[in-house]
Amino acid sequence: MQFINIYLINAKFFLYYIKRLFRSGVLTSLPILNLPQALNYMDKTQQNFAVMFADVVGSTRLYERLGDHVANEMINGAINIAASLIKTNKGVIVKHIGDEIMCRFSNADSAVLCACELHEMMQVQPVQNGVGLIFRIGINWGPALLQEDGDIFGDAVNLAARMAGIAKARQIITTEFIKQQLKSSELIAKCREIDRTHVKGKVEPVSIIEVMWEPNDVTRMSTIITNKVALTGDQSLSLYYQYKKHELTPKDDVYTFGRDIQCSQMIASSLASRVHAKIECRRGKYVLIDESTNGTYLQMQGGKTIFLRREEVVLQGKGVISFGEDLNINSDYLLRFQL
Repeated sequence: MQFINIYLINAKFFLYYIKRLFRSGVLTSLPILNLPQALNYMDKTQQNFAVMFADVVGSTRLYERLGDHVANEMINGAINIAASLIKTNKGVIVKHIGDEIMCRFSNADSAVLCACELHEMMQVQPVQNGVGLIFRIGINWGPALLQEDGDIFGDAVNLAARMAGIAKARQIITTEFIKQQLKSSELIAKCREIDRTHVKGKVEPVSIIEVMWEPNDVTRMSTIITNKVALTGDQSLSLYYQYKKHELTPKDDVYTFGRDIQCSQMIASSLASRVHAKIECRRGKYVLIDESTNGTYLQMQGGKTIFLRREEVVLQGKGVISFGEDLNINSDYLLRFQL
């Protein structure tokens, strides 16, 4: 009966651990007397970690534009910055492959603080070859299997990677499991729930959290205009900039605007930030999100001019957007949109 109870508690990991025990030579057969040995081994190697993935954004385009040698040097430089901050925050680098680094921390605060510092550090790095590198970061907390070589496996790791996949450029995306572990009231205040999703092994959906790492980011938390906004469904958003047209669909990735050459639409205005604003489709609605110093001006048909700074708004109908300067019909840097 004792074995059955233990088995039920560890059911989601049991088969995985047994396979690893055979591979490592701890078990050579599976008689009933060896099962407690297997479970004891599991208890020793399974630990709770804050797992973090940090990916350099736009690396593929970087290789295409600058060539392998220059792009590789720049990406390695960014990875080295990340590695240094991880060690400073008492994290352990698990591995890095190409443009991605994976690490673990013994507590959630260190992981979130490290992620915030990494974005802050990249923001002040000088532009090289016309490009400023940025990261997207995913973090999760939970039990993982620690290997002798330092690698870790398990659902907590998979969910952290999934959060990194959700994250956009300059975002930190994590889960409610990290927020529940945070001790710092300052870090807790930076957390904003942006969605809920079903996760393997959980009956109830899990909250997906964005960490608002920039000093003024918290002002965005209550500024989404959603009252009586209809869902766009599969409707595309037409963008018009300097006589060029782009169709944005709900399946597309986030569309960014700014002075940086890596932005989806480069804005050559001196008043625009490197990454000034972005449009993403969220729950069937196109959302304009300002991430700039000088703010973004928006006027939708029939409405007054709206000024956004670290804020976001759902786009409706058609209208015009100006980056860093008040709306001027004669400006060369106006973006027009239409649903």
